Amino acid sequence: MAVTWFNDFYKHIADSPLSHWLEVLPAQIATWQKEQLHGDFAKWVKLLNKLPDISTNSVNLKDNVAFGVSSEVTEYTQKQITGLLKQFMPWRKGPFHLHGIHLDTEWRSDWKWDRVVPHIKSLKDRYVLDVGCGSGYHMWRMLGEDAKLVVGADPSQLFLMQFQAIKHFNPDPRIHLMPVGVEQLPELKAFDTVFSMGVLYHRRSPIDFLYQLKSQLRTGGELVLETLVVEGDEQTVFMPGERYAQMRNLWYLPSTAALTVWMQRVGFKNIRVVDVAATTTEEQRATEWMTSQSLVDFLDPNDHSKTIEGYPAPLRAVLIAES
Repeated sequence: MAVTWFNDFYKHIADSPLSHWLEVLPAQIATWQKEQLHGDFAKWVKLLNKLPDISTNSVNLKDNVAFGVSSEVTEYTQKQITGLLKQFMPWRKGPFHLHGIHLDTEWRSDWKWDRVVPHIKSLKDRYVLDVGCGSGYHMWRMLGEDAKLVVGADPSQLFLMQFQAIKHFNPDPRIHLMPVGVEQLPELKAFDTVFSMGVLYHRRSPIDFLYQLKSQLRTGGELVLETLVVEGDEQTVFMPGERYAQMRNLWYLPSTAALTVWMQRVGFKNIRVVDVAATTTEEQRATEWMTSQSLVDFLDPNDHSKTIEGYPAPLRAVLIAES
């Protein structure tokens, strides 16, 4: 089953501007598959195979990610699907609506999308890459904007399984997730639009990461960069201690002005900050699909303008630039 996910993608890009990716990708995927012999991979594939096959003509990717309606399935089937999908918890990015099931994720990722989409170039007929795509929620929204092909890159095994679980209910051939990190991507220089949302602050070398993003874009292509920032001027870059809002793997939080300088140095043009928004406990919270601690537990209980460590609370910005 897993092999067909990738073979379909190889065929899809063979006659596309991405065809030179085939020089390295199959070998990378073969190595990745060998590494999945241990752990939960086999169990998760079996769970995916148990999902019932349900055809539907009801697909909505413009307003949300919704496949099917409740009247197409029995209450028993709804419970079966819910039970299987909960085996893939925690579900962090969404929400998804599947045949009357509301998969209520930790993040209201639709709110982020609503902040981003008014400012980007039309995705119609474009080749789109989402770096660090997670379970793929935003990829579906990109497809809803009539992209020609949407490719996600994320090395997480669980995110791939969550993506495939959702795709089971709408097996569209124009959307694929490759379990690779951005550092494994060759310089494709072929995508019309590259998204990176919620990744930059996890990178030890943010400048190298910006170069990696730029090397995926064709000349004149568009970068959509969403990340944590702090207030300040061109010199302001904040590096927290061991944890920030209880996150361990967090490195640099620049101001939007400093980030703009970084992007200029890397060679991006027409850089603009199109949105800055504080993350609220309504946008990121625990649900029955993500039952562990969430943002409210990571903020100072007496002052939500600070994290539990005393740092400025999460502030997120969206910057858009051209290659």
